[in-house]
Amino acid sequence: MRKNHFTFSLLLILSLMIISGCTNSKDSIATISVNSDSEHANTLKKLNLGELYDFDFKLNKADKTWVTVWIESYKDGKQEPQPITELSYGKSPNKVEEGNLGFGIINTDDSRLGILYAPNITATPQKIDKVHSVDVFSGWDYAIGEEKLELKLGETYLLGAYRESKGNSIRTYNLQDENEVKKMIKDDRIIFLLKIKIKELNE
Repeated sequence: MRKNHFTFSLLLILSLMIISGCTNSKDSIATISVNSDSEHANTLKKLNLGELYDFDFKLNKADKTWVTVWIESYKDGKQEPQPITELSYGKSPNKVEEGNLGFGIINTDDSRLGILYAPNITATPQKIDKVHSVDVFSGWDYAIGEEKLELKLGETYLLGAYRESKGNSIRTYNLQDENEVKKMIKDDRIIFLLKIKIKELNE
């Protein structure tokens, strides 16, 4: 009798956990994950035209939310007054929107262009100062892992950082640690931070 009661209780607990997990996923405002094998990113890199940092983005309740994606810029430890580029959109006619979201740097003969895009929308490319010094090391670090990250309303998320060092080397920082991010901003010459925030539309 006790064995049957234990088995029933275990099955009940497992069922509740599964139902709870499904409910949380369904009620999630948005999910985002690194698209490390992006066809567009690979093509751009092979052609030596620049770099693209791509994510898979799914926005639930797209008809009731507002999304802002932007690039913060820092030079020698100081934040620039305005974002390099920014996208702000929402109130979609569709309940769910999904597709690619990301940031890219395109090289031209005498300058660079920063591009920012989200599903069904792209910001106007913005000119970024081109570094001509051969002593500068640059790199991109994702701030999220390979697993899907569930986004919450009203919270600002750091998705990744493009960096150019002051010297002939570049170190690794934990982008999930706010203090590490502050140290990175202080240590490196140029920092671009890709950020996202989702808000609920007022009825």
